[in-house]
Amino acid sequence: MASPSQPLQGKTACKKIFWAVFPHACFILSLVIYAFLGALMFSHIEGNRKVNLSEEYRKFLQNLWYISRNLSDNMTENEEIFKEKIHALLNTAERDWFVNPKDIWTFFGSLFFCCTVFTTVGYGNTYPVTRIGKYLCMLYALFGIPLMFLVLTDMGDILATVLSKSYSEFRKLQSKILASKLCSGSTCNKGDELKSRAQSNIVISEPLTLMEVLKSQTGGKRKPVKYCNAEIFEMLIARENEERKPTRNKSIERWSSCPELARGKTVSRVIENFDKIGKELEKLDVPIVLMVLVIFVYISCAAAILPNWETRLDFQEAFYFCFITLTTIGFGDTQLEHPKFFLFFSLYIIIGMEIVFIAFKLGQDRLIGLYKKVISFCGEKKMPSKKVYPK
Repeated sequence: MASPSQPLQGKTACKKIFWAVFPHACFILSLVIYAFLGALMFSHIEGNRKVNLSEEYRKFLQNLWYISRNLSDNMTENEEIFKEKIHALLNTAERDWFVNPKDIWTFFGSLFFCCTVFTTVGYGNTYPVTRIGKYLCMLYALFGIPLMFLVLTDMGDILATVLSKSYSEFRKLQSKILASKLCSGSTCNKGDELKSRAQSNIVISEPLTLMEVLKSQTGGKRKPVKYCNAEIFEMLIARENEERKPTRNKSIERWSSCPELARGKTVSRVIENFDKIGKELEKLDVPIVLMVLVIFVYISCAAAILPNWETRLDFQEAFYFCFITLTTIGFGDTQLEHPKFFLFFSLYIIIGMEIVFIAFKLGQDRLIGLYKKVISFCGEKKMPSKKVYPK
């Protein structure tokens, strides 16, 4: 039959897992809610704005009518001159003259815009036009960018832990394989003998039971013990009493006797989890070549999937687009026909930015180390050598 303490132990284990995951989930959930609220705000403000026919638009139509009329009246006009006039005229046109704002600022379009704002990608294809929209965009970025960097740092710790552990396990496996190749039969047997001797020493050095101590004391074969018999009996009896007691979880006892203490300890642990953000990134030590390989494979996987719905992009264009996105450059020269499908890649973008961020961090550490070596080398060269004068 299951003891009553087992359900309590299961509950406490679930609580520990929940409070350990809580800070990470809190950051991600806050970013998602922030993105949805921004999408609702910008779709309402920019999507419902009125399009007024400006004086520039009227002049554009007049010039277009003038060029088309001259072309129909004078068919002998040079074709190159006509192309130059049309090209110059189209460069003066603005996209807002020919596009309905509600077609651009849908919910998914606004959500895509919000993601490009707080990730600092900023493609430039979609931008606020109204004065209120511009002011709110600045305010939105002012709070969204630090939140995004906080999520990047928090998720970077998890990714750094996974990468460092994977790399350490790979090095251990590599060392075992090399050791097995270099190990000959005689040396291996000697190593086994040493291991068996060490294990035997470990067994001998373990604490003895009460009967073994009595035998050793009566036999007189062992070395004299520093303690007296009374002290030995007291220590052994105390040890056996501790072994006979059922193991109980201290947190369960504290929770059952005084729940306020357990809650206070849980809150302190959660606060410690918040304070540990960014610590694992400082401990990360992975070769930069490995990180570059991971980035290449990661972008290649997305570049192979993206052309399935963006038919205008091939593998090379999709690879270029993903690299520009993950590095937050965002020229805006590549436009997406279906940005709402790309929103499903939001998790991909966040993890990809994490990998690039870690690669940049490692590159920064290597660069600082290189500068230190160069400065120390130059300092040693410039230091005057000690002159030895004859006595």
